[in-house]
Amino acid sequence: MSTSLPDQTRPRPTPAQERRWRRYLADERAEGAVYRHLAARRSGEERDILLALADAEGRHEQHWRDLLGDHVGRVGKGALRTRLLGFLARAFGSVFVLALAQQAEQRSAYGADADATSAMAADERVHGEVVRALATRGRERMSGTFRAAVFGANDGLVSNLALVLGIGATGVSAGTVLFTGIAGLLSGALSMGAGEYVSVRSQRELLEASRPDPDAHVVIPDLDVDANELALVYRARGMEIGEARTHAADVITRVAAGHEMPARAVQEYEEIGNGWSAALSSFCFFASGALVPILPYLLGLSGLSAVILAAVLVGVALLGTGAIVGVISGAPPLRRALRQLGIGYGAAAVTYVLGLAVGSAGL
Repeated sequence: MSTSLPDQTRPRPTPAQERRWRRYLADERAEGAVYRHLAARRSGEERDILLALADAEGRHEQHWRDLLGDHVGRVGKGALRTRLLGFLARAFGSVFVLALAQQAEQRSAYGADADATSAMAADERVHGEVVRALATRGRERMSGTFRAAVFGANDGLVSNLALVLGIGATGVSAGTVLFTGIAGLLSGALSMGAGEYVSVRSQRELLEASRPDPDAHVVIPDLDVDANELALVYRARGMEIGEARTHAADVITRVAAGHEMPARAVQEYEEIGNGWSAALSSFCFFASGALVPILPYLLGLSGLSAVILAAVLVGVALLGTGAIVGVISGAPPLRRALRQLGIGYGAAAVTYVLGLAVGSAGL
């Protein structure tokens, strides 16, 4: 609810206040549009939550309209990052947008602005948690394949750049460097794909082996009530002795009275991913990453010019993958991008120096 004064008693805002209020008004309107665009691509509970967020942004928008009164004037389009969010929401409507929206909500200036109500500042803080939860759902749905894709691309970029630079530094011909890079691409992609399949399948099998038997409850009517073996099950799952016995007795009583036990939901482990999709994703992204360092040699370059171009291309790709990981994880994209670049260049530099040493030694 707005707490602004009636028009006749409200003091005229200063030019600085008008500009700030219009900026807030434009941002709130743009953020509400982002949530409505995201809601249009969702259904069920997620759609309702996003529409509720849009309504809340509308209330905040009205607060600034009330403060401006007759001085609303021309309202802009909102901050560049908010407009970018709107474009991404219309074009993709993906977890990337939710992750960016989470950061935007957390950067709200309302907590330090006397013209914003404490309720509005609290709203923005809570909105950040709501969007974080929605983004987490998306991350869990894509994390298995996404992890394989990101790791595959980065491994391909770094390992093949290191291989190409290390071999090239020994002084061999450009053709040898090219074929070595191709061999590294194929062997690495196959190894990554196979390893990812085995890893994901093993993890899923381990979790499935630990999952309670969904049909075990059918034997409850035949249990010895006095011995009550069922209590041991609940104790094994972490309950104290008294709690386990009480819960087991309650279950047996309900079954004896003719009440059916609810079927246990089957967990799909979406956050782990599917073995084949993870393997294919890892293979393709490793291959695409490993292709980048050998592009200069495919174009006919050799020597120092090929090394420099390969390093630049890989650097750009590492910055891109690092920024994407940063956005998805809710971390600062630039920091993640620079970290990725530093790690990749560090590994390649060490291999290049070793290659120079081997070449100068004539080995």
